[in-house]
Amino acid sequence: MATDFSDPFDQIVDAPFDSALSERYLVYALSTITARSLPDVRDGLKPVHRRLLWAMRLLRLDPSQAYKKSARVVGDVIGKYHPHGDQSVYDAMVRLAQNFALRYPLVDGQGNFGNIDGDNAAAYRYTEARLTPVAIDLMSGLDEDAVDFRATYNGEEREPELFPGLFPNLLANGASGIAVGMATSIPPHNVAELLDAVIMLIDQPGADEAAVLEHVKGPDFPTGGRVADSPEAIAEAYRTGRGSFRVRAKWEVEDLGRGAWNAVVTEIPYGVQKGKLIEQIAGLINDKKLPILADIRDESDAEIRIVLEPRSRTVDAETLMDGLFRMSDLESRFSLNLNVLDATRTPRVMSLREALLAWVDHQFIVLRRRTEHRLAKIADRMELLAGYIIAFLNLDRVIEIIRTEDEPKPVMMTEFELTDRQAEAILNMRLRSLRKLEEMELKRERDALEKEQDDLSKLLGSDARQRTRLKRDLGKVRERYGPETELGARRTLIEEAALAREIPLEAMIEREPVTVILSKLGWIRAMKGHVDLAAADTLKFKEGDGPRFAFHAHTTDKLLLACETGRFYTLGADKLPGGRGFGEPVGLMVDLDGDIVALVPASISDRLLVAASDGRGFVVKTADVTAETRKGKQVVNPRAGAKLTVVRGVAPQDDYVAAMGNNRKLVVFPLNELAELTRGQGVQLQRYRDGGLSDARTFRFEEGLSWTMGGEQGRTRVEQDMNPWRAARGAAGRMPPNGFPKDNRF
Repeated sequence: MATDFSDPFDQIVDAPFDSALSERYLVYALSTITARSLPDVRDGLKPVHRRLLWAMRLLRLDPSQAYKKSARVVGDVIGKYHPHGDQSVYDAMVRLAQNFALRYPLVDGQGNFGNIDGDNAAAYRYTEARLTPVAIDLMSGLDEDAVDFRATYNGEEREPELFPGLFPNLLANGASGIAVGMATSIPPHNVAELLDAVIMLIDQPGADEAAVLEHVKGPDFPTGGRVADSPEAIAEAYRTGRGSFRVRAKWEVEDLGRGAWNAVVTEIPYGVQKGKLIEQIAGLINDKKLPILADIRDESDAEIRIVLEPRSRTVDAETLMDGLFRMSDLESRFSLNLNVLDATRTPRVMSLREALLAWVDHQFIVLRRRTEHRLAKIADRMELLAGYIIAFLNLDRVIEIIRTEDEPKPVMMTEFELTDRQAEAILNMRLRSLRKLEEMELKRERDALEKEQDDLSKLLGSDARQRTRLKRDLGKVRERYGPETELGARRTLIEEAALAREIPLEAMIEREPVTVILSKLGWIRAMKGHVDLAAADTLKFKEGDGPRFAFHAHTTDKLLLACETGRFYTLGADKLPGGRGFGEPVGLMVDLDGDIVALVPASISDRLLVAASDGRGFVVKTADVTAETRKGKQVVNPRAGAKLTVVRGVAPQDDYVAAMGNNRKLVVFPLNELAELTRGQGVQLQRYRDGGLSDARTFRFEEGLSWTMGGEQGRTRVEQDMNPWRAARGAAGRMPPNGFPKDNRF
């Protein structure tokens, strides 16, 4: 025996690392794309699904036969056709049996095949399966040379390269997969609509996408629901082969009497696990992110029934559902990426029309191949029939030859000009077939076959006949999946709906009264309820600290905090620390830029009067100063040496401005002389020789100006005639009325 002593290192080939890596990775990528992840446009299947159904067919798991263990099917598939993991093969088989995953299931499962809650199927040793009539339709024609077969991975068996049946599986059941550098995502559709579009394309192959969409309204998901996109958006997605569909749950209001009601969800979006959906909504309730929702209950059995209980009967049902559509998977998007392998096994993105035309072209090829196969069978049978008829016409001589000749076959072939097959068939004929009636039956069969042969020959030679035949065959399939059948009835509504509305703040936060307190050292808190503000001095503060701002508000309010630099910040009253302790430094919530000069509810007014210490100011809309970020928003730009002093609400009926200087001068001028800006320094309210602005406010001129007198009685003084102080904006002003507060503040 010869021994090979060659050095294995002599076989090493030097190659650049990048090219070696790219070549090997390209082989892997192509294998993933063509043999694993992308479906074929002609039968809509990936290899693992095709091999599963083929193995079940060979096991004779027809719909009329008994179930067999799933382990048997998985064993045959991984042993003969698909040498991969048993769990991955079983998972693929389970999905083919789930009526909530496939619009038209291809496997009829018995046992626990999982559920819409997201629970897994039982192990394959516990479950049983067989084919569905849909799978039989998809594989129809495999025995008639309709498609090519190839050797399996080990060369011991043969398997079909694709399925020929008249069932548009790619679009009917959809597909999803992730390859290398590309992916596919195709929603399921209604078969009756697809076949209507196909029949139209057979007659009008040049029809555009709009003509196709007259028949195909949109996706038809097995879990129902509602596609809320506009017809234009749906048409654009189908035209390009890329896009997405906005799918909403189907719901209704259940009247409980006396004004009480519940919202009941009966269908959920495709691909959403019910168990996780309920957990998600329960989380919204626990986190108080949607306070108008009080409870959720799952009362589902075979049908989905999710009960949503509102916080009160006064809650608007549409508002509640809009909140859930925005914040949960009761509304989701299903992407469309019609990326498939075409007839040349090349991956490409097709439009809906292109995918249907590719399937039609495949069906014409199948029709011709099945016709040619049948013609070959007819020719074979007619050859035998011709031999049988010759035997009957010369029966006595045939019997004599068989009885007397040692080798009757060559003698018969020579004497009656028979072929080898004809002579062999005559010799194998039973005696019971030698009846006079048999000759008549043979001639009738021959005549019938000749007629069929003539019809099939004409079919092969005429494109028009092929189109008519294919439309007739498709019509028969459509009858089995028509909209009037249980399986074929459309489940998903195509109804345009606007995007879910922004939920009002009052709906997102439970409205409760609070008392907001900001201390001199900047510690902020919100006490529950509206406490007596006169008792604010008795509240607990850190040593050396005390109250600065205290007012009543609600948890739904936004609070505006202004610094002396003119920067405004927005705080949510619901997010303030509770009033049990001293609160928290407001500097932990926002990036303060200087001392705080004002803290007011945003609801105080639609407009604010803002002014700096140098007497310059303007009016700004409250919405323009709101900024819910840590850095806030720069609104007032004080000049050098000045700082923001005044932040006051402007009442709708106010028509005048009163400005008070440190020099104890008061000036009053019309509000319309003051500019309304979104940001800036503003205009001069009052002129000073020295000092600056102490306070400013707006008021209604007819009602005059009022201020608090102070003291224990808390009296208010009103000066109705303000004409003596009325002047143009920017005037120096004059001394205020008697009794005006000495701190020069209104």
